[in-house]
Amino acid sequence: MAEPFDPDDALHPPLESPDVEVGDTDGVDAPDVPESHRGAFGDYGGTGAGFIDRSFRERIVIVGVDFPPYDTDVLEEHLDELTRLVDTAGADVVGRVLQRRQHPDPATFIGKGKAQEVKELAEAFDCDTVVFDDELSPAQQFNLEKVLGRTAIDRTAVILDIFAQNASSLEGKAQVELAQLKYRLPRLRGKGRSLSQQGGGIGTRGPGETQLEVDRRRLVRRIHRLESQLRVIKEHRDTQRKARRRAALRHVVIVGYTNAGKSTLLNRLTQAGVLAEDRLFATLDPTTRKLQLPGGEAVLLTDTVGFVRKLPHQLVEAFTSTLEVATEADLLVHVVDGSAADPQAEIEAVRDVLAEIGAAEVPELLVFNKADRSPEPARLAARAEGACHMSAATGEGVEELLAAIGDRLRSLVPAVDLLIPFERGDLLAAVHRSGEVMSETAASDGMRLRVRLEEREAGRFEPYVVEPAPAGAP
Repeated sequence: MAEPFDPDDALHPPLESPDVEVGDTDGVDAPDVPESHRGAFGDYGGTGAGFIDRSFRERIVIVGVDFPPYDTDVLEEHLDELTRLVDTAGADVVGRVLQRRQHPDPATFIGKGKAQEVKELAEAFDCDTVVFDDELSPAQQFNLEKVLGRTAIDRTAVILDIFAQNASSLEGKAQVELAQLKYRLPRLRGKGRSLSQQGGGIGTRGPGETQLEVDRRRLVRRIHRLESQLRVIKEHRDTQRKARRRAALRHVVIVGYTNAGKSTLLNRLTQAGVLAEDRLFATLDPTTRKLQLPGGEAVLLTDTVGFVRKLPHQLVEAFTSTLEVATEADLLVHVVDGSAADPQAEIEAVRDVLAEIGAAEVPELLVFNKADRSPEPARLAARAEGACHMSAATGEGVEELLAAIGDRLRSLVPAVDLLIPFERGDLLAAVHRSGEVMSETAASDGMRLRVRLEEREAGRFEPYVVEPAPAGAP
């Protein structure tokens, strides 16, 4: 009999029995897949949340497929990025395979002939795992492993593995584990009826519950527990956000492609001391610090997790409570690696994720970073209206960025015209304290002011709101 699942296990308990394999979910017994090349990397980050002991660097072959409209250069860029992801995950790419197809093969994604070719290459390089740039279905993954004789995973599994390595906070670990379990659930494959909990005999109704069903139920229970934990954390975050709103501080959120320099910028502006390394997904947990702008106003500045092409939907779902900070921001500072091979593709990838989480309408300030490495950021900023260029590493252009943030925040506040009677000097002083006075002139019946007022302040001055003065009026 299988051991009962203890819901109070440690945060990252083992969730799969040694007899569970990757594959489709039709319940048919699977032939044994050779285990000689199964390394830690091929376990989708290991058991539980995926903290794995990398005693060696695995050898990896990567596979990319070009679908219509064909563009080999774009495919090469995607494979270059996949190579960096594999390196970040702790393995070495020793070969790559490109294929052009009209549509994916339902059984093996690349077709049986191409799969045999990949197997021969993998054997020649003695590689441990084959990584596909596109997401594989559970059945495709299982069929490929049968053909290849080694682990076959996709880009999603690599990203999940990297997130598992880098998560440090309780929330981050729970989010990553939840994403991994949702990825694993349809890929469980048990040994069928050989692991039945109760035997079948004369007059019984069948073999009982298989190990596959037990493992699936364990994962579902763990998923529900993690979702419950994250709901509690979300409530705490909501409370913190309400406190920030009561503090009447504007909220600026840094977003961007992974390794664009977001954490370096946060450290430059606020001395936050967060981890900033030249590698993908170095920072997962959001950090908020107070920042004083050149105009004197204080804002809250938050760093967020980096985005990437084909970001797994499981991660977007699991990190909802973290990413929600972008949906409630007053301004998004979109940091772009201006020295990247295709900055526009990275911009579009970030905007796709922002649209998925409901932050597409939040005002955005484009900032092209790494001007110390290339003149390209300056050229890109000149072509994009209202954009800035800078180097977060050296500080070049940071003052101009701060001024641009202040200008954009002020432009978001509507301007109103007020007429304050001469005898109400107290109101005149209050206007100067509460908003940004853009102009102030004396009229026959009082002081006429054009001022930007936050919504929470505008109500107290509503009786003094007037129509804008005609052009040329004294």
